[in-house]
Amino acid sequence: MINKWQQALLVMLCVIAAITDTAAGRHNAASERNRAENPDGGISEQRAIAIAQQHFRGRVLAISQADRLYRIKILSDQGSIHTVLINALDGSVVSAH
Repeated sequence: MINKWQQALLVMLCVIAAITDTAAGRHNAASERNRAENPDGGISEQRAIAIAQQHFRGRVLAISQADRLYRIKILSDQGSIHTVLINALDGSVVSAH
């Protein structure tokens, strides 16, 4: 016979397991999207943004990818707009101005 505490613990464990499975599914889906966006094994948009923001702090206005380059536009805290080109394969900065 299961008492109330054991029953509550069992329900909590089931909820935790469901949450864990859901989070793992989201992680796998994100990984699949990343591979689809970067079939050559390049960097993600989030990684490109992080690299660009090391050069110019501010709000990202736009990001696009073409010809294995990420083009990231950043509005700096001082009000200037900067463009950073990031190599989509290795994350190197091609241009920052």
